Amino acid sequence: MKIIIKMTIIFIFLLLPFYVYGQNYADMIIIEKSERVLKILKEGKVIKTYSIALGFEPIGHKQNQGDGKTPEGLYYINKKLFNSDFHIALQISYPNKWDIRKAQIRNISPGGSIMIHGQSNKINSTLDLDWTNGCIAVTNTEIEEISKFVRIQTPIYIKK
Repeated sequence: MKIIIKMTIIFIFLLLPFYVYGQNYADMIIIEKSERVLKILKEGKVIKTYSIALGFEPIGHKQNQGDGKTPEGLYYINKKLFNSDFHIALQISYPNKWDIRKAQIRNISPGGSIMIHGQSNKINSTLDLDWTNGCIAVTNTEIEEISKFVRIQTPIYIKK
């Protein structure tokens, strides 16, 4: 009887959260820069919306390293970082081959390391203004939640 109780407790506290989150993986992330929102989609429906901060020069598509712009277009999540300068970070596949080609034509660096991340571990950051170098920022609590919804290769569409 004690073994059954222990196994039930183990299931409830250890395995059930993985089962529940496994059923709720996002199909896609949509970033609406002009509205300053991140939307998590499952089966074409918005299941969660978050307020965001963007790069310090958010209008327009990222052209080069240091321009402070958040890219626009279709990308995907290519890495999860749990030991970053921004609590948790989800790396976005920027630059893609088109971004690289455009930068090569102009003989500039397209930049990189664009992420959806929490707040800075080094400076006091807020979502009240755009402060990143081109990333998408949410609160630490929100990035913890988002990282549970998102898998590697989850598509992300960043629009104006």
